[in-house]
Amino acid sequence: MALKQKVDGEIKSAMIAKDKVRLTALRAIKSMILLEETKGGFSGELSEDEEMKLLTKAAKQRKDSADIYQQQNRPDLLEVELAELAVIQEFLPKALTDEELTMAIQEIINITGAVSAKEMGKVIGAANKQLAGKADGKAIADKVKSLLNG
Repeated sequence: MALKQKVDGEIKSAMIAKDKVRLTALRAIKSMILLEETKGGFSGELSEDEEMKLLTKAAKQRKDSADIYQQQNRPDLLEVELAELAVIQEFLPKALTDEELTMAIQEIINITGAVSAKEMGKVIGAANKQLAGKADGKAIADKVKSLLNG
């Protein structure tokens, strides 16, 4: 089942349950999907990769906002962002642990044949493609850097 249909079903459930925060997050996801589908004259279904990129982007936006609200001591807004982030994460694959991330990146380094920090870009590009939705881009970059400089 496509993400859009899953989100539609969850929207109906949230409406029945009168869960406003969940409903807001689900509507934001649906809005992102619809915008992406109509962007540039494209009028078809999104691929699974494109859906994961959208969800990852939405999750990152919520994390960044939550960090800002925490720094500014705004618990009211922080709570909303974290609740929306939790809803978005339901649709993302389970995040890799640090150990799993290290193993996955080491395997990518072996495949690409990278041996020095000069080849970080090649490894990071391959890792971002392969691990989309499973690991944060910053975590991937940091891990590649430590493994190639290590």
